[in-house]
Amino acid sequence: MTSALFSPLTVRSLTLRNRLWVAPLCEYSVVERDGVPTDWHLVHLGSFARGGAGLVIAEATAVTPEGRISPHDTGIWNDDQADAWARVVDFIHSQGSAAGIQLAHAGRKASIYPEWGETREGFSGRGTMPASEGGWQTVAPSAIAFDGYDTPAALDEQGIADVVAAFADAARRSVAAGFDLVEVHAAHGYLLHQFLSPLSNTRDDAWGGSLENRARIVLDTVRAVRAAVDVPVLVRFSATDWTEGGWDEQQTALVAAWSLEAGADLFDISSGGLVRAKIPVGPGYQVPLAAHVRSEGDVPVAAVGLITEAAQAEQIIETGQADAILMGRKWMRDPHAALSFARDLGDEAALQELVPPQYRRAFF
Repeated sequence: MTSALFSPLTVRSLTLRNRLWVAPLCEYSVVERDGVPTDWHLVHLGSFARGGAGLVIAEATAVTPEGRISPHDTGIWNDDQADAWARVVDFIHSQGSAAGIQLAHAGRKASIYPEWGETREGFSGRGTMPASEGGWQTVAPSAIAFDGYDTPAALDEQGIADVVAAFADAARRSVAAGFDLVEVHAAHGYLLHQFLSPLSNTRDDAWGGSLENRARIVLDTVRAVRAAVDVPVLVRFSATDWTEGGWDEQQTALVAAWSLEAGADLFDISSGGLVRAKIPVGPGYQVPLAAHVRSEGDVPVAAVGLITEAAQAEQIIETGQADAILMGRKWMRDPHAALSFARDLGDEAALQELVPPQYRRAFF
């Protein structure tokens, strides 16, 4: 049989060999604190390409030093970082996968301790890392802190313009490094999402209030990135804050449609992250959000969130709920998830195409 999951998908000028993709996975593994990806990133991301992914998207990569979630994040604000990424991209390409990168600014959720606890320098803690340990002043649309973190400084108009320009510059470096597409991170409570949600944006100028104003920085960023590069541009949205009075799927659908007009090509639909909320987690729990944005916004989408089985992923594509599937933890548990899914679906042609010659004795 030929499965929907392993059919190719063309996004702008890029044709991806299948619809089973790797979601960005923060690793907090740059021990030198210089934003330069390491051997860990080469092996981590390369293993998914070897395992048959159609697209491998590198983790949230900061467009400025202050945009990092932690000091141990990757970056792409300088050429040394881009040069190091090129080695990773080359290996991903050698395995037949496309390579993407998620461009990010953490806003008020920046300057925190790495999630894995104590650093090589001996620092350990939770929440905002103080300047004495290498942290920095965070920024946001409004001076409203994320619960348990330090209060950010509200960006002025020049600061907003600088952020937009930094995304465009990072996109140029990404393409120079060989990436096939870029993703603008406007989800999970990071800076662009902070502008979108009325829970974190209480501005009374051109960047706050109405939906059009709150979405302005996202649209400006998409336009700037589109002007900078010819490759496909994805946008990741959190479709809902899971909190009354916050961002929701209908607003997401509208802004996705506007973003399509501004030059974006496909939307990666996740949820949450802006405020601490009770999220009804379960298998495929975010798929209805992706389906809503796809239908109401009339835009192509990728679904993500506890999609762990081949039949489940195939059904999502077959029924038109999404155009592609993004998985994260599943790939970490099984870096050969695409090979496993092809075998589970009985898609012999996909399996023959995807298994590296060095591994064929394990599959045939």
